[in-house]
Amino acid sequence: MEVLTTAEMERADRLTIAAGTPGFALMLSAGQAVAEAAMDLVEEGPILVVAGSGNNGGDGFVAAAELAARGREVSVILLCERDSLQGDAASAAKGWKYPVLPFNPQAIGRPALIIDALFGAGLNRPVEGDPFDMIEAINANGAPVLSVDLPSGINGTTGAVMGAAIRATETVTFFRKKPAHLLLPGRMHCGRRVRVADIGIDASVLAEIQPQTFENVPLAWHPSFPVPRIDGHKYARGHAVIVSGDIAATGAARLAARGALRAGAGLVTLASPRDALAVNASALIAVMVRSVDTVIEFGELLADKRLNALVIGPGVGVGNRTCDLVLTALSAKRRLVLDADALTSFAEAPDRLFEAIKASHDPQVVLTPHEGEFPRLFSDISNKHPLRSKLERARVAAERSGAIVLLKGPDTVVASPDGRATIAANAPPWLATAGAGDVLAGMIAGLLAQGAPAYEAASIGAWMHGEGAREAGPGLIAEDLTEVLPAVFRRLYDEFGIEY
Repeated sequence: MEVLTTAEMERADRLTIAAGTPGFALMLSAGQAVAEAAMDLVEEGPILVVAGSGNNGGDGFVAAAELAARGREVSVILLCERDSLQGDAASAAKGWKYPVLPFNPQAIGRPALIIDALFGAGLNRPVEGDPFDMIEAINANGAPVLSVDLPSGINGTTGAVMGAAIRATETVTFFRKKPAHLLLPGRMHCGRRVRVADIGIDASVLAEIQPQTFENVPLAWHPSFPVPRIDGHKYARGHAVIVSGDIAATGAARLAARGALRAGAGLVTLASPRDALAVNASALIAVMVRSVDTVIEFGELLADKRLNALVIGPGVGVGNRTCDLVLTALSAKRRLVLDADALTSFAEAPDRLFEAIKASHDPQVVLTPHEGEFPRLFSDISNKHPLRSKLERARVAAERSGAIVLLKGPDTVVASPDGRATIAANAPPWLATAGAGDVLAGMIAGLLAQGAPAYEAASIGAWMHGEGAREAGPGLIAEDLTEVLPAVFRRLYDEFGIEY
């Protein structure tokens, strides 16, 4: 499903209005959707609408009038003077036939529900003064809160808290989600559910807007999902190679190898130093083991063109040898996942890596940093720069590197050099456990081995990673992820109507 920035959503509104739907009609539909959500949230008791001076406040006035018409006890607190409202918001306020309360935290009282219609998604400056005090008072009140479009105080495009922000119980938005509904910390303020209401904007406007951001759900990538053919065989499903570390650091590579195998690669080989060969061989069954000590031996291994997807990084060690392994893989034009130590090894000379990636023919390379590793390659766009969202940083990194960048976290972003991006919102907190990222790297390689393009493989891998963790439940350890992937596959097959 497409995700629209605030500017893109404003354009969707304008295109709809230009096509003949009055702006006030959109506001009426939005307000009615808010009223429906409010009725679902609380069946009885007084409802308070806290309205701002813009269209978000207009939505709040429509909701208030609709709720009052249904017999609910409703009151409205307004940020500005009623006579100062303009445009559609002024028209909506005319439909409210009752007085408004002063913009004072003392006026909140003890409602059964607060409807937050203060700022919405368009906020682009810090919250200060009376609105700051009102947001703090709403959060301290204890009543459930329904936010209109987005919790007030959250920047709709970046997800940042602009000084203070409502902590909603639920949020109702319109037509399409915004990045802040998925990115942290914004998503944490949206509550247990984000309802997306149809307010009369036709999906045909998307053809003109051409959004580049999508929620990472199967709808975003299902045409590229690799499904084994009935007449297929293991060699048709690709052969992934995982490079292992030395005898003291073999577990990460084995986790990646199992991830690649479970994700569907027909064959998986662990390229192991000789001192770790016995350890790796004794701990693996379906995964083959090949002794590789030197970069030259690695190059000789890649002379076999059937070995079509690689993972370098988990436990492999930091240093020049790892850099040389990566450059050898790139010169061999293999599909490649670079994680962990492979990323850190280029920290002193990231451009060396980026130039090698771009020199590859049709590079199918995925970089999978977490926030601690990201600044080692992209120091000027790290998360120390709060004005840049995670989405923007991943996009800049992808364009600069020439690779697909998967920036891990509870709101994992996958970005392509061409500007496309997905945001995942399905990862449970127990996925943050040692080794989980190694499994993810292997899963992506398994998908690459089967022919999925790098952007889609990274997005599919990130989604399945989160779904696997949800399937396993609390108490998850990394080894569990590969064991629950068959259940995730079955759900996907059911959704796509694939027989199994």
